[in-house]
Amino acid sequence: MDYSSLKQQLMERKKTVESRIKNSFSDEERDTLSFTTGELSQYDNHPADTATDLYEREKDAALMEQLEHEHEEIEHALAKFDNGTYGICERTGKEIPFERLEANPTARTIIMEESSNHWDTSHPAEEDVLEGFDTFVFDHISKETQFDAEDSYQAVASFNENSMIFEDSSLTEQDELIGYVEEIEGFLSTGIEGYSGSDNVEFQRNVHYDHYLNGKN
Repeated sequence: MDYSSLKQQLMERKKTVESRIKNSFSDEERDTLSFTTGELSQYDNHPADTATDLYEREKDAALMEQLEHEHEEIEHALAKFDNGTYGICERTGKEIPFERLEANPTARTIIMEESSNHWDTSHPAEEDVLEGFDTFVFDHISKETQFDAEDSYQAVASFNENSMIFEDSSLTEQDELIGYVEEIEGFLSTGIEGYSGSDNVEFQRNVHYDHYLNGKN
């Protein structure tokens, strides 16, 4: 079969890719972030500004990686012209349909082999190995003595002596009211508009209120 038109297409695409790599990304890859942004230092910049610059550099790096991968695929396809294996499936040895090569001149396999090589992206790959908390609990195995997932949770939970419900989440073992200037602020509240008179102040019957009363007794 005559693949000369495809070879010419690959050679032209190779020149285009090499030109884009050389002209668009070579300087960007060498320069530091400070050089490309014109800033002597990044310390005085707002994090959002720095993040934008970083995003642009990462985007360019991703485009560079994509172009380099395409260049490798083109080189591989052209090498197959030299050794007479272009158009032959690398897995099955079958001839790749010309229509497939027209659509993708760097194709290495027939379409069925290409489809079987794709990862299932319908769910995160981690779900294949993370089967839930019970997977790593071995209490039902009489000979198992290892420190398992349940033991890990129990070890961490042993340090949590505070019930951590909302009302007392800021009350520490030393009876400090963290986050309040005055003790009464722990159980007094106003509306969203702030203090507008004593008539609009409400008492919250929470642990801070009980703590305040017990301290007065």
